[in-house]
Amino acid sequence: MAGNPRNGRPYRRLTIQQRALHLPCWICGHDIDYSLTSYAAQRSAWAFTLDHAQPLTKGGDLLDPTNARSAHRRCNSARGNRITQPQARASRRW
Repeated sequence: MAGNPRNGRPYRRLTIQQRALHLPCWICGHDIDYSLTSYAAQRSAWAFTLDHAQPLTKGGDLLDPTNARSAHRRCNSARGNRITQPQARASRRW
């Protein structure tokens, strides 16, 4: 019985490579706080997570570097498994 592929060395390597790029969130375009690590990163909505442009449930490859994107935890969760990005909201009502 195979374990969770996200716990494997290839997935961790991909996550480290993507994180090292220090790219902004591909969904909202804002900077990601890369200083958050370990426990703090698990709690912060603005921490780095590895997202997939083509969701895994829609046939995306977990370990394909061309499918890997940097995202905020909050943006990644809000997007879910949709292929399109959620609409950016204005910071205030006009």
